[in-house]
Amino acid sequence: MRRHLIVMVKEPHPGRVKTRLGRDIGMVGAAWWFRRQAARLLRRVEDPRWQVTLAVSPDAEGLQSRVWPARFARVAQGQGDLGDRMGRLMRSMPEGPVCIIGADIPGVRATHIARAFEALGRHDAVFGPAYDGGYWLVGLKRVRVPATLFRDVRWSSEHALGDTIKSLGGARVALVDRLHDVDTLADLAVAQEAG
Repeated sequence: MRRHLIVMVKEPHPGRVKTRLGRDIGMVGAAWWFRRQAARLLRRVEDPRWQVTLAVSPDAEGLQSRVWPARFARVAQGQGDLGDRMGRLMRSMPEGPVCIIGADIPGVRATHIARAFEALGRHDAVFGPAYDGGYWLVGLKRVRVPATLFRDVRWSSEHALGDTIKSLGGARVALVDRLHDVDTLADLAVAQEAG
């Protein structure tokens, strides 16, 4: 079965992307950082072992955007909170294991993605934990996607990973590499030090 990697991206408009970072470095600077970071990430995770699909937002603009490389398939993220959007993406992809990542993780490489897909060989779900209590990657084998997935998750908090694992019920869960995501200037400095 084909493996699918979904990268969630937003159009890099000042004030609409990385707004917490924008409060520290300015909204134009945050949008510029996100655009460059996303481009680097896409180059690093493109690999023949899986198909990369961009989940774009806003929907209509993202589907037509010239910001993102045309070689990647695109799907609209749609409406709702992060859990609604990720759940819809998980259910809508063709058969095979799926991993979803954001584009704001400077340390992610193809080796990290490969480890996540390998973990799905022995587990129902996989997470790449972030240092802030959230996660930079979620993946499912997708034999079945529980209706409770992403229910009652306290997003943007130190509880996001624990809440999401709880929403999976008794699924066999693997944790892979812990990486830094970037929401603030302090996060950016730590991520750059980590390399």
